[in-house]
Amino acid sequence: MAGADYYSVLGVARDASADELKKAYRRKARELHPDQNKDNPNAEAEFKVVNEAYDVLKDPQKKAAYDRFGHEAFTSAGAGSQGPGNFSSAFSDVFEDLFGDIMGGGGRRGAHSQPRGSDLRYDLELDLEQAFSGVNKHRITVPNLVSCDSCNGSGSEGGAMPMTCPTCSGAGSVRAQRGFFAVEQTCPACRGLGKVITNPCGRCGGEGRVKRQQTIDIDIPPGVDSGSRIRLSGRGEAGQRGGQSGDLYVFIGVREHSFFERDGTDLFCAVPVSMTKAALGGEVNIPVIGGGRTKIRIPPGSQSGKRMRLSGKGMPSLRGGSRGTGDLFVELSVETPVNLTEEQIQLLRQFEQLADDNNPREKSFSGKVRSFWKDFKC
Repeated sequence: MAGADYYSVLGVARDASADELKKAYRRKARELHPDQNKDNPNAEAEFKVVNEAYDVLKDPQKKAAYDRFGHEAFTSAGAGSQGPGNFSSAFSDVFEDLFGDIMGGGGRRGAHSQPRGSDLRYDLELDLEQAFSGVNKHRITVPNLVSCDSCNGSGSEGGAMPMTCPTCSGAGSVRAQRGFFAVEQTCPACRGLGKVITNPCGRCGGEGRVKRQQTIDIDIPPGVDSGSRIRLSGRGEAGQRGGQSGDLYVFIGVREHSFFERDGTDLFCAVPVSMTKAALGGEVNIPVIGGGRTKIRIPPGSQSGKRMRLSGKGMPSLRGGSRGTGDLFVELSVETPVNLTEEQIQLLRQFEQLADDNNPREKSFSGKVRSFWKDFKC
């Protein structure tokens, strides 16, 4: 892509605004980032050209030179302009927007910005019924660091503004000579903030935040499952001295149910039925997760393990889509009678004598066993 037109590289018109350029760059950078295209050997080179294009077009002076002289504006024989920049120059402008969540932090921090507060995690257990219907305004209490009321989060007594650090003159870093090399390091006086507090707040000790049990109402959508995560932006720890707050992540856990087992949006339940009802057929009432009950008909001659499906009686889908609700699967478990009376025993023995053709699977199995023994003896 050497010498490629920078406007074509970003896919924008020559009169594109700064906002349009930035959006186009974000889209291209996300599409061509080497970490997302490990199978494409050309991804890194294409990504570099995209960064060069944005580095030139975002700068009014470089853009004007490029519009007039093209790529020659940035060569030794061109108009004397500096080169189009390097990878980090352009990419740093939108790095946080593209990959902030992946990297697990709040993005880069400039010398004068305050540290972002930490993200928090809260584990919340729900009953299956709550997961089915969702919960509006579910109240949780989270131990947190919140902005100090006494200093309005500034860290200074009475809310006064911090003063520029005299050690680094507000740069947030200082240079130290190490032999032939000059090393830049975080300013020890202001810890890289560029500001210092001369009169710390008596309540928060200059931090701008205090510990407090914070009560938060959250809406839990229907269909959540164990492992579902709800992100509450800005409800994590407050940043130091007015810095941006972190996020609160609520991780959902759904307790086991006494009657239903869950698999995604489908529910399963085992229903015991008597031997006579399984043989003669009948009806049985079962509960449904949404409340109430429904009646199912058991066909005559049903066996243990027979499964019946009740469409739309399962869990709602968290993301909706074409399959809004799962199904309920009822599995029959034929129960052998116990604690028989003498009269019941006699009746069953009479039935056994008359039941030669009523148990085809048992008869087939017995035939296979006799055949096996016969072949074995040979």
